[in-house]
Amino acid sequence: MQDTELTKALLWLAQKIEASLPEKTVLARKPETIAMIQDRFQLARKHAKIQIPAHLEESFFADLLDEILGFGPLEKLLQDETVTEVMVNRADQVYVERKGKVQPTEVRFLDDDHVQRVINKIIAPLGRFVNWDSPLVDARLPDGSRVNAVVPPCAIDGPNITIRKFSKKPFGVKDLIRFGSLNEDMALFLQAAVVSKLNIVVSGGTGSGKTTLLNVLSSFIPEGERIVTIEDAAELSLLQPHVVRLETKKPSRVGDSEVTIRDLVINSLRMRPERIVVGECRGGEALDMLQAMNTGHDGSLTTIHANSPRDTISRLETLVLMAGMDLPLSVVRRQIASAIDLIVQQARLRDGSRKVISITEVTGMEGETVVMQEIFRFEETGVKDEKVIGEFLPGGGRPNCEAKLRQHGFVLPATMFISGAAVRGKRR
Repeated sequence: MQDTELTKALLWLAQKIEASLPEKTVLARKPETIAMIQDRFQLARKHAKIQIPAHLEESFFADLLDEILGFGPLEKLLQDETVTEVMVNRADQVYVERKGKVQPTEVRFLDDDHVQRVINKIIAPLGRFVNWDSPLVDARLPDGSRVNAVVPPCAIDGPNITIRKFSKKPFGVKDLIRFGSLNEDMALFLQAAVVSKLNIVVSGGTGSGKTTLLNVLSSFIPEGERIVTIEDAAELSLLQPHVVRLETKKPSRVGDSEVTIRDLVINSLRMRPERIVVGECRGGEALDMLQAMNTGHDGSLTTIHANSPRDTISRLETLVLMAGMDLPLSVVRRQIASAIDLIVQQARLRDGSRKVISITEVTGMEGETVVMQEIFRFEETGVKDEKVIGEFLPGGGRPNCEAKLRQHGFVLPATMFISGAAVRGKRR
């Protein structure tokens, strides 16, 4: 048999076995479930007279289990801890990201229907659907990994899948320091800022690590505070006990209701939150978020797509105008300058590494311009062994928010902001 014929046989067997399983069977990798599948596999194989080479018997059954209990050809990639992202461009083209670098794999699907089968397995438990009339879908795997799928007519070369894997063990600030994403002074300053209830926006491009950094910042929120998280697909993993997690709802069928990020932000204000954490602002919810920050909900956190702190301000202006309110631009800017305290710029560098390249404080307005000052920055000095080399440097000026940090017990030395000396602040 050729590989294609074996794959066809495997899919046929998987569908037959799934159809023969008792209703409400929990498809989990439990010994009793695997034994049941093994029995049905042998019966179906004998009945259809399918010949499998002896040296492939073990791997064939393992692939069959992946097809029935997992997500088919993607299962091994999803279990590989070195893989951070999986990209199915079409049935015969699958890429992964490892250590920030995108590389091709030898994983193949039989055809477009095979890809569609995996998409359906992902979205069916969530009550989502995808078809010709509704060709786009966002979903998540049981472990929280974020999934986006596009099918024809929007997907020209056939159904495609993008999976942003969710780390089984959420990264902490010590991990980011070890990875070189930031240094200890920056980490201490950000911890002080979160505890002191500064409003923080994490900005950056796609895949720059915004959500990972947002999760780390959220971990600094004191345990006694009530936190409401709002996301399109739940990715944040907070360890505090008093957390309410909200997620948007897409229509499960034509005419069904939809709950957007903006709906959830507005609703969260009625939930007595002490902290509001929005996974990403990408529309009119930016206005509601700014209003919440300006009306007593200090310490709010969110992310936004932007390439620099100055771009973040422009992007926020655009998003606020998308809310449909006919506000003068000067009023919008004053709302932003009043609401936002810090912009933390995250970037994915050309060697695949992810770093906090700037921590910028919003200090107010000067005429029609939002005034900012850089507290920390990453300065690139060169490339060695294909790795970007550089250092984290202070901006040279003491932040305006320092008085508020002191009120919450953080006494940060002047040398932290003026020189590169690794001087640790101390809490009272």
